[in-house]
Amino acid sequence: MHTIRQILAEKGDQVWSVGPKDTVYDTIRLMATKGIGALIVMEDGKLHGIVSERDYARKVILEGRSSRDTEVGDICSSPAITISPQAAADEGLALMTRKRIRHLPVVEGSELLGMVSIGDLVNAVIGDQQRLIEQLERYVTG
Repeated sequence: MHTIRQILAEKGDQVWSVGPKDTVYDTIRLMATKGIGALIVMEDGKLHGIVSERDYARKVILEGRSSRDTEVGDICSSPAITISPQAAADEGLALMTRKRIRHLPVVEGSELLGMVSIGDLVNAVIGDQQRLIEQLERYVTG
């Protein structure tokens, strides 16, 4: 079974971030440029929270706010729900399902190591299951 650390090693640990004082407009523009659905919110070198397209839709558009005047700190999810790099991929999926989220910052101690998405975890779990099926088929057929 893949661990979160292994998934990060395969996908890379590149994390894009914004600060809580950045505007929502600039944040959404960065998400669009990078083709991602969420950004880490960092303050003074520490994880402050996470902001997603869902936050934008629910806390800016539906509330009639201006994305050019609203700060990320006003709409981000803080504190962020995080996961340890030692956790298994299926643990991450279970956490995401329980909390109804799609992105998890990976934290060890107070250090941000990266971020995994629900797609990253689903791909890892499916790959693990396929390998297990192949092993069982080889065992059964001798």
